[in-house]
Amino acid sequence: MNSEFTIAVHSLVLLAHLPEKMASSDTIAENVMTNAARVRKVMGVLRKSGFVETREGTRGGYRLTIDPETVTLGAVYRAMAQGSLMPSWCSGDPDMDCVVGSNMRSVMDGIFCAAEKRLEDYFDGITISAVLGQIQACEPC
Repeated sequence: MNSEFTIAVHSLVLLAHLPEKMASSDTIAENVMTNAARVRKVMGVLRKSGFVETREGTRGGYRLTIDPETVTLGAVYRAMAQGSLMPSWCSGDPDMDCVVGSNMRSVMDGIFCAAEKRLEDYFDGITISAVLGQIQACEPC
């Protein structure tokens, strides 16, 4: 899992929460607790994927183009982080003489693919609006 997914979900939930439904990258970055350049990178992917649109100028920023009631974390995951559960390195070598060493990579690939499918299925059951609802139900500090 990568942090861009978390930033994306946080940003979409924040935009769904704002009465004017628009925020600058600086506003989002302050809320997410990261820098605005990182937010702009994530928001660029979300824009290309159709989740948000941008408006330039002094009153510009990002605005949702999706319905938070229907868009799921699964859709956000597929746009931002699909394949991120698979480690970049796996032990073993298919050319080894040992049955363990020669088959570990393909077996682990199957395990991670199945795990990612389950994660996506779970995320498909959670909407942006549901996350906002959970946040609104939290007790104030």
